[in-house]
Amino acid sequence: MSDNWDERYPPLAKVPVHVGIIMDGNGRWARQQGKPRLAGHRAGVENIRRVLTAAARMGIKILTIYAFSTENWDRPAAEVTGLMNLIAQALRREVSELHKNGVRLRHIGHLERVSRQLRRGVLDAIELTKDNDRLTLNVAFDYGGRAEVVHAVQQIIEAGIPAEDVTEETISQYLYTAGQPDPDLIIRTAGELRVSNFMLWQGAYAEYYAVPVFWPDFDENELYKALAAFSQRDRRYGRLTDSEYA
Repeated sequence: MSDNWDERYPPLAKVPVHVGIIMDGNGRWARQQGKPRLAGHRAGVENIRRVLTAAARMGIKILTIYAFSTENWDRPAAEVTGLMNLIAQALRREVSELHKNGVRLRHIGHLERVSRQLRRGVLDAIELTKDNDRLTLNVAFDYGGRAEVVHAVQQIIEAGIPAEDVTEETISQYLYTAGQPDPDLIIRTAGELRVSNFMLWQGAYAEYYAVPVFWPDFDENELYKALAAFSQRDRRYGRLTDSEYA
């Protein structure tokens, strides 16, 4: 980061505590560059570090990134294998730096379908960083919002909680993000206008921000613009303002 950070990014009126990002456009970025799809995924993985650094500088406390959905397993086997290798390499390369910079790493989703080696690496990284408190990075991997709600309901039933005692708070306590505030802002790159099964429960009252930039090109400037747009929004949660009651 350059020394004139504060000049380029003046303080915002309000900064979201929790930001989710649907990282989209790696394949289209690669096609624009005349490169194979895997090169786009590699550029996308490398961009996570830059955006994470900027998020910490801008005061975000929780960042949730959509890395691999439950539906992504249906992609060509070679692409899925390449993605798994990129994720494993990034984990080995970055975990020490994340720990040194006070980042707590958490996984949301499933790990049963990945290799034993990758699963062990994820769990070791979570254990290493569990006491860090500068920023929490939730990696949504083999994740789907509907599957998450189903899993929460199954856990509630297994816990023997009577149906009449189940509330919205109960369900939230059994989600992968239990104990964390819901996202204030969800950003989607590459210009698409859909949620793609991402944080369906938690994002009920999130502000959404779509940007045409492909994920590998989504930089600190784009993140700041998203936060600036968020800071100008009036979050009502279904309520009216005092002036609207008149």
